Amino acid sequence: MHVVIIGAGEVGTAIAANLARDHEVVVVDRDPDRAERLKYELDVLTIAGDGTSLSTLETARVASTDMVIACTDDDRTNLVACGTAKVLGDAFTIARSKSTEYLRTWERDDSAFGVDFLVCTDLLTAENIVRVIGLPAAIDVDPFAGGLVQMAEFDVPEGSPVAGQTVAEADRFESLTFVGLFRDSEMILPRGDTVIEPNDRAVVIGSPESVQAFATDIAPDSTPDDADEIVIVGGSEIGHQSARLLEGLDLRPRLIERDPDRARWLAEHLPNTLVMEHDATDTEFLAREHVDEADIVVATLESDEKNLLVSVLAKRLGVDRVIAVVDSGDYVTVFEELGIDVAINPRTVTAEEITRFTYESVAENIAVLENDQAEVLELELTDNCALVGRPISELVQDIDAKFVIGAITRNRSLVTPRGDTVLRPGDHIIVFVESSFVSELAAMA
Repeated sequence: MHVVIIGAGEVGTAIAANLARDHEVVVVDRDPDRAERLKYELDVLTIAGDGTSLSTLETARVASTDMVIACTDDDRTNLVACGTAKVLGDAFTIARSKSTEYLRTWERDDSAFGVDFLVCTDLLTAENIVRVIGLPAAIDVDPFAGGLVQMAEFDVPEGSPVAGQTVAEADRFESLTFVGLFRDSEMILPRGDTVIEPNDRAVVIGSPESVQAFATDIAPDSTPDDADEIVIVGGSEIGHQSARLLEGLDLRPRLIERDPDRARWLAEHLPNTLVMEHDATDTEFLAREHVDEADIVVATLESDEKNLLVSVLAKRLGVDRVIAVVDSGDYVTVFEELGIDVAINPRTVTAEEITRFTYESVAENIAVLENDQAEVLELELTDNCALVGRPISELVQDIDAKFVIGAITRNRSLVTPRGDTVLRPGDHIIVFVESSFVSELAAMA
């Protein structure tokens, strides 16, 4: 497939890195130095130029390309680039947008802007925040098989009941599979006798109920209910969408916003959210409003530095769990090293969603883990698939790659995979696999 990516920032670079292994990728960016650097880092063709320019897109051969992905930091640039691409040819166009207003327009008419698929960064980030809130200790959660299956990645903190247990001891759930452990940047495929150590990151796949139950094992009594206190700091669009989604779960969050006009607007549009107009860095205000008693604080201000300050303040006040939006991927590690429980990078979330969509010809869903060390794929097995008709234990022996089948759905029912489980045509399998083997595994389906 020939793909043109417009914008070589964090999102564009991550998408290009994922696609370059198996596709002909061209990256367009205004910055000549960035374009030149990316050419050698990823071994892709790069063009320095304006992605909305007819001549630049002609140079990129958009007229004969299969897909155009516009993912700069400017919404309007992305929309104009997709519209221009449609003038030149019939490529499938994907646009990144921060604005939910553009999303609403596109949802009313999916031919709007010349965009075939629109990815809304702020809404995706809010959805990610809300999924993580629902699972104590989770740092990443993704649904598969239409919601029948969940993949979740958990931090195992010091003092966790499962720290020091073997996988066999920790796995007390019929429809749950331990598929991976990340330890000091090493990826481990767990066996029954593998010991789960403090500070490991454990990846599990199973029914939502079993994943929820395992989350409770890791962090007992931490699952939010309608009596829990959730405080959102910052009335950005991400903060607004997070509160709206939490209201949809019958939760009643509090939201702190400094700007009077924005606070008033939020109060009018969030009937079940208590909106407080104040500076969230004021420690006296935070103490007076008992933010220290909150179960979860979510920092959604429009500055990484302010989110870091608020997150550290919340931790010092004694908040159990702090989730922060971190716009710069370079800062994610800083937040985590300072003890912030979950750092969510909107650019990573967006890149993952766009990459998932580009895999739709071979995979129905995709999640990228730990800086692209591993991916979770949902594959539908065909009649002539190389994987069907054989027990899983035999496949594991014959295939020289790190992969684990975490769940199977068959006729809309969940089947927990075991070594003697034989795969059938029509099965949907959710697989944890090292990133370098993704394309080869997908080709087997």
